[in-house]
Amino acid sequence: MKTYVFDAGALFAFLRKSPGAPKVNELIKEAVRGRARVLMSAVNFGEVYGLILRASGPEQARRAVHAVSPLPIEVVEATAQRACTAAEVKAKYQLYYVDSFAAALATEHHATLVTGDSDFRKLGHGFPVVWLRV
Repeated sequence: MKTYVFDAGALFAFLRKSPGAPKVNELIKEAVRGRARVLMSAVNFGEVYGLILRASGPEQARRAVHAVSPLPIEVVEATAQRACTAAEVKAKYQLYYVDSFAAALATEHHATLVTGDSDFRKLGHGFPVVWLRV
């Protein structure tokens, strides 16, 4: 079974119905059918919540979290080990720390990262990437 890691941009694209949303929706449907697994770091999930909170307020942020909760997206906790691994990725590739959690999770699970963030190009070909149009 294929495993995907969503960064904040992937979930945000889905929620905003931006140009990357159809691909994210397709991957979620694959997970619903049991053909794929979708993971997301709690740090990246929190980033999405924070973006919505800042732009639209607490009620809209809560609605977004509620809308996402039944989806087959496994939110993976940020353990001390994962935080250290993310810090190593940040230092090596000069990514934002929050982005480093998505990259570290993709590496940990031998997964495909789903993103529209061109900063991830700094990682070279360390793992497969599904590039979203955003």
